[in-house]
Amino acid sequence: MSNEQAAAGQEQAPAGTMLLYEQPELLNHQEHGALGLRRPERPFEFARRVRVLPLTLAEIPSAQKHYPVIFADLDNPVPLAVVGRDEDVNLFVNENGEWEHGVYIPAYVRCYPFTLAERSGDEFAVVIDRAADIVTDEPEQPFFDGDKVTPETQSMLDFCARYDAEAKLTAEFGLRLTKLGLLVGQQVTRTAPGSDAEPFASYFAVDRDKLNELGENDLRELFSSGCLAGVYAHLFSLENWQLIIERHVSRFGAPGSG
Repeated sequence: MSNEQAAAGQEQAPAGTMLLYEQPELLNHQEHGALGLRRPERPFEFARRVRVLPLTLAEIPSAQKHYPVIFADLDNPVPLAVVGRDEDVNLFVNENGEWEHGVYIPAYVRCYPFTLAERSGDEFAVVIDRAADIVTDEPEQPFFDGDKVTPETQSMLDFCARYDAEAKLTAEFGLRLTKLGLLVGQQVTRTAPGSDAEPFASYFAVDRDKLNELGENDLRELFSSGCLAGVYAHLFSLENWQLIIERHVSRFGAPGSG
């Protein structure tokens, strides 16, 4: 990612919905030359109203310590960290907008308010969320110094570029699992005292039996590509559903309570 790309002239903002980004704009000196970032009072307030967050393959071993890692569908099998349920409340962000101490924070969140949008070929454009509370015209950390991005901004853009590269590898990971027929629909339930079990969440996950039935060549390919470690980390992470249920009950109460 070069200074010139970030300082390019006006272009149309990326189409479609981007999770967490309320007002995505292509970063450029003409429109954003006087803007920058300020220290946030509530650093993760922007992520309080989500229930899942995308992960890269490289993140799954770290994320599996704290979250169930699932796949939302088969058409776009991206691994997701479950951070909440249907109320769209992130159970890991407290009332002060802080992420719970010691819990892994997905890289997608750490990129914010920056991200990348593909243009053509191997080129990409820098996107910012103009609606982010930390984007201001009285910045502590300006986006630009003259018509070039500042070293601090470049550091964030480099991080986003690394994330984008990992995300592309992760897309291949998900498609490989789908091609092998490993992802199947599953459901987790919860039971309150004196009540029958009720559905808590539905999702896609690797089927252990199908994984065990894979041939030697397919297993070798998963191992050599680094995917097999991600598969097992994903499977281990499903034990965290009970932790999510407990957090949910603590925040909203058990079924039928109140």
